[in-house]
Amino acid sequence: MKFEDLFLEIGGFGRFQILVLFILCLPRINLPMHFLLHNFLAATPPHHCAIPPQEAFENLTTEEVLLISIPRDPDGTFRSCEMFSQPQFQLLLNSSLQPENSSTTQHCQHGWVYDHSQFTSTIATQWDLVCEQRGLNQATATFFFIGVTIGAVIFGYLSDRFDPFQDVPPELQFHKGRAGRGLEQPGLVEGVPARGRGEDPLSLARGGKHGAPTGALSSRTRWVPESARWLIVELGKAKAPACGGFPKSTAAELSPPFHLPQALRKMATDKKPGGSYSYISLFRTPVLRKISLCSGAVWFGVAFSYYGMSMNLTGFGLNMYLSQFVFGVIEIPAKIIMYVLVNRVGRRQSQAWSLILTGLCIGANIIIPKPFTSLRSIVAIMGKGFSESAFTTVFLYTSELYPTVLRQNGMGYTSFVARLGGALAPLVFLLDEVWRSLPEVTYCGVAVCCGSVAFLLPETLNVCLPEGIEDVEKTHAPETTV
Repeated sequence: MKFEDLFLEIGGFGRFQILVLFILCLPRINLPMHFLLHNFLAATPPHHCAIPPQEAFENLTTEEVLLISIPRDPDGTFRSCEMFSQPQFQLLLNSSLQPENSSTTQHCQHGWVYDHSQFTSTIATQWDLVCEQRGLNQATATFFFIGVTIGAVIFGYLSDRFDPFQDVPPELQFHKGRAGRGLEQPGLVEGVPARGRGEDPLSLARGGKHGAPTGALSSRTRWVPESARWLIVELGKAKAPACGGFPKSTAAELSPPFHLPQALRKMATDKKPGGSYSYISLFRTPVLRKISLCSGAVWFGVAFSYYGMSMNLTGFGLNMYLSQFVFGVIEIPAKIIMYVLVNRVGRRQSQAWSLILTGLCIGANIIIPKPFTSLRSIVAIMGKGFSESAFTTVFLYTSELYPTVLRQNGMGYTSFVARLGGALAPLVFLLDEVWRSLPEVTYCGVAVCCGSVAFLLPETLNVCLPEGIEDVEKTHAPETTV
C-alpha cells in the first residue's frame, strides 16, 4: 500500500489536515514583518550637508544660506552629499548661475541635516549612513539575510536528523519549535494527498502580512504532529504505529478489515533501507541534479526580484507608507489567483510566468517616464503581485519535486540560495551610482532568466509525492530525457 492510498482510505484531505494547516499558518503572520523591517528601520530621509554658522550669514534666511552653500541638480533639488568650498554669494543675485568648475565643491565636512517630518530617527540618521557610508546602510539588510541563510542550511538538515520521539529537555523542545518556523510549510506538504496539495490553503499559507500579531497562538504549533510520511521512510516499522499526521480516532472509524497500525507497519517494512542523506545527495543522480540546479536558480530569482521590489518603496511615485500598504494588499488577490492557477495550468507554468511577468513589470518602469506617476505605480503594484505569486508557488512546487528522504534538505538548499538572492537584492541599489537604471535592469534580467529556467522543471500537478530518490528518477526521467 502506498501512502497516497492510505490517505484515500481514511477519507483524503479532511478536518484534521485543515486544523494542522491553520495551526501552522499562525506563526507565519508576523514573520514577513522582520524581512521588511529594513524599509523603515534604515530609511534615509531627505538630507543635505550641514552648514556651520558664519558672520556673513547673519542677515540671510535659511533658504538663502542653502542657495549659496549647496549645489543643485538640474531638477533644482539640493544635492545630498556635496557643498561649496566657499559661499557663492553671486547666486543671491541670479540663482540660475552655476560655478564655473567642480573644484568649488567638496564632500560634506560638518555632517548632515535631515528632514525629520517623516522619520524621527533611523539608523541612517543616527549613524550618518549616507553618501560614502550609504553601502553600510544597505548592508544591514544583507546581514539579516546572511543569518537567515545560515539557518536555512542548518535547520533544513537537522529537521531530517532529529528524532522527535527522543526525550529531550524542555529548552531543546523550545529551540526545535523556533527553528521549525522556517520549515513548517514544506514539511506540511508531506501530510497532504496529491489531489489536496493544491486545493488546500497551502498556497495562501505563506502570506501572513495582513493579520494582527498572534504570538500567544503561535506557541500552539507544538500541537502539530510529526510527518507520518517522513517517519515511515526514515524511522522504520518500529515507529510506524505511532506516526503522526492522523487523528487518534482514525483507526476506529475505518471499516474492517483495514487496520491503521498494520498498514503503517506494512508500508515501513516495504521501504528499502534509507541510508544516510546529505546535501550532496541532491546532486548525485541525473534527474535530481537537474531539479536541484534549476530549482535553486528559480528560488534565487524569486527572492532577488521580490525583495528588490519590496525594498524600493519610494521608487514608484507613491508615499512610502502607502506603497507598503498597497504592496501588502495586492498580495491577497495574488495568492487567490495562484490558488486557482496551480490546479488549472499546473505548477510549472504558474511558476515560470509569474516570475517572468515580474521582470517585465520592472523593465516596463524603466521605460515609462518619471512624470507618469500613476502609470508607474500601477505597473509596480502589478509587478509586486506577480512577485508574490511566484513566491507563493515556489514553496508548494519545490516541496513536491524532492523525495521525502531529501525534502527538508532540498528545501534547506533552495532556501539557502533564496537568501543569497535576498542578501544581494538591497546591495544592487548601489549600482545606481554607475547608471541610474542599472538596478532595475538587473532585477528585470534576473527575474526573466530565472523564470525561464522553471520551464526545465517537471510538472507535479496530481503527481504522488516521491518518497525515495529512485521514485524521482523513475517518475521524471522521461520528461528530462532528450
